Amino acid sequence: MDYLNLKRGDEAVWKIVKKEAERQNNELELIASENYVSPAVLEAMGTILTNKYSEGYPGHRYYGGNSVVDEVEALAVERAKKLFGAEHVNVQPLSGSPANAAVYFAFLKPGDKVLGLRLDHGGHLSHGHSVNFSGMLYNFVQYEVDPETGRIDMEKVRQLALKEKPKMIVAGYSAYSREIDWVGFQKIANEVGAFTFADIAHTAGLIGAGLLNNPVPIFDVVSTTTHKTLRGPRGAMIMCKEKYAKQIDRAVFPGMQGGPHNHITAAKAVALGEALTNEFKVYAAQVIANAKLMAEEFIKRKYRVISGGTDNHLLVVDMTSKGIAGKDCELALEKVGISVSRSTIPNDPNPPMNPSGVRFGTPAATTRGMKEDQMKFLVELIDRAILGREDERVLAEIKLAVKKLCAEFPVPSERLRGM
Repeated sequence: MDYLNLKRGDEAVWKIVKKEAERQNNELELIASENYVSPAVLEAMGTILTNKYSEGYPGHRYYGGNSVVDEVEALAVERAKKLFGAEHVNVQPLSGSPANAAVYFAFLKPGDKVLGLRLDHGGHLSHGHSVNFSGMLYNFVQYEVDPETGRIDMEKVRQLALKEKPKMIVAGYSAYSREIDWVGFQKIANEVGAFTFADIAHTAGLIGAGLLNNPVPIFDVVSTTTHKTLRGPRGAMIMCKEKYAKQIDRAVFPGMQGGPHNHITAAKAVALGEALTNEFKVYAAQVIANAKLMAEEFIKRKYRVISGGTDNHLLVVDMTSKGIAGKDCELALEKVGISVSRSTIPNDPNPPMNPSGVRFGTPAATTRGMKEDQMKFLVELIDRAILGREDERVLAEIKLAVKKLCAEFPVPSERLRGM
């Protein structure tokens, strides 16, 4: 497949897509929540399945002509169950935050108390931040990481839960680099009579590959996006115990949304099929190895890495340890063709738009085929860019080195290379 019809029909849009393809080919993504989909996933997203309206679920639609769509949704559900050991799966959520909203809608009433990790400690907006729907509709109490270790202290979580008696406990984060004690959280929830909700949007691919502990058999309900480490299309899904299946399905449709995006459901099925292969398991192991190596290299250069390292695909680095704020670091690296995301650190004294830290992630670079040697070289380039951020000559040299590295490890999608 190519973009000839787009070029002929709307050259203005084609030029923008071409420009972004060139950027992705010539620059490097070290944003923890980004990845490159396979050509098969990309093709599935562009199929004629987008033409069909399919409100409802397989065998129970509100429109005719859905027998074929039922097949692709059933296939996606079957593969998700196999990958995660789930009793029930809903593959219709359109994105991560709407999936989380559906979970809350299924289990809670407005004003109910929920325990979630603070955003600046590694949580997510939809885990109770005051500017988000979750913090507006529900009474969130926030737990924190230990200020010394940068890790979650389960006894402190327990004491907070015993004091507050939440109706739900949320675990699973957007900027926490350590393994999560799912069993410990479930024990605390059992003690206080709370539901358990895991958001594994960031680590789903690593969990599916069997490299991190899996909360699906343990927790009441689990949500995930299907991109990030799962390397699928932008979308989400919800997994739960069979006894909660009806309330989850009702919360998604008709509770939160109408017809699903069938072309994206097909792409989810493709990505889940890829994640079931041995090749994907090798990839996921390399993602973690690359992140660990990157953390070690930053520490060698006297950067402060939150929690002292990583167990997964990401790490958060306190850039003030080198006299630069997160936003300034992000901008400096963008000049040399490296995309990262600024990040708060625990108890960050700086504002969210210019926090102290930067979050690095290895999923996208690993998809390009990069390994430990390339991670070591990248940290060297990043360090040079930060130290020489005022010197345009130095930045130009680094940008050239990044472009050369990207040429050696091209983006795997033929549709990006061939425009």
